[in-house]
Amino acid sequence: MTDTDVLIVGAGPTGLALAVALQARNIHATVVDRLAAGANTSRAAAVSARTLEVLESLDVSRRLLKEGITAPRFTIRDGARILVPVDFSWLPTKYPFILMAPQSTTERLLLERLNELGGQVIRPKTLTGVRQDDTGVTARFDDGDEVRARYVVGADGMHSAVREQAGIGFTGGQYAQSFALADVRLTGDVTDDEVVLFWASNGMTVVAPLPGGTYRIVAPVDSAPEQPSAAFIQEMLDARGFGPGRVTVTETTWGSRFRVHHRVADSYRAGRVLLAGDSAHVHSPAGGQGMNLGIQDAIALSAALTTVLETGRDAVLDEYSAARRPLAQQVITLTDRLTRLATLPAPVRPIRNLAVGLAGKAPALQHQLAWRLSGLANR
Repeated sequence: MTDTDVLIVGAGPTGLALAVALQARNIHATVVDRLAAGANTSRAAAVSARTLEVLESLDVSRRLLKEGITAPRFTIRDGARILVPVDFSWLPTKYPFILMAPQSTTERLLLERLNELGGQVIRPKTLTGVRQDDTGVTARFDDGDEVRARYVVGADGMHSAVREQAGIGFTGGQYAQSFALADVRLTGDVTDDEVVLFWASNGMTVVAPLPGGTYRIVAPVDSAPEQPSAAFIQEMLDARGFGPGRVTVTETTWGSRFRVHHRVADSYRAGRVLLAGDSAHVHSPAGGQGMNLGIQDAIALSAALTTVLETGRDAVLDEYSAARRPLAQQVITLTDRLTRLATLPAPVRPIRNLAVGLAGKAPALQHQLAWRLSGLANR
């Protein structure tokens, strides 16, 4: 007996987007997640133009627009000096901007839409085993339950149990630095319509606006504190960002530290098991591509699964893997380049900034970055 057409393991943005897209196509999808409740931390914060385009048909984009704020510009700066200005406003899309919204908001809106379509997330449910045969997959869980599905999708993150059960390799490595992450309230010389990547002699810092008057701060630090304090963030912004006295951190609403991996699954498919999102690719947060690439995976996979379920044409699943994996490799190349440039040894950073500042004046480079960061290059 088949309990469901598609079992989706993981209820982050990728898993939820896939479930919504399948339910909208009248494909029975079951979503499980090992956590008892969805994470309420903000983590990813940027929703790209291409992601808004692919979510439009699912009636999710308009909801995101109501709750997020738009940033039509991205700049790489050294203090007040602009090295590379990237303007999204000229892009041929209904969404010529980065939409800034906490990941928790994106997940909540996707879940609301899934519920409207008759779907739900079953929690907590921890996968312990996957067994394939010619007609489907049997998934086992730690509570003794078994679910029979025609296909299983691992959308369960970097430490994916589905990927491990399927025996798919996850090739890559890890950056040496740890990263500090915090959502803070700022006063002073800061705007709410621009994402800024500071390349200072003292190191890199990202400052990005969020709804509600808060800002996302991300920075590589040799030994980042587990929960960055307001004083720690203030010191970092003074040294690496706007400069002393330009902005004041009045409150830290959330903070964490993390390490960054750069890895891609050797394949996105092993028989009836498929991967999407962070289970298939992880990379530096530079450029805000991770969640967007995962959601776009989900929409592409929903079309492939619908085709195979309706026609039996199994090759479309190989086509999904063949099409999406190179895109992840391209994103890793871009984000790795940005990260390595941003974290060059201190003595060469002034030379780097001089060279990047000269190159950044070229409209061709600015336009290429706009296409890549907006995700429109993936159309």
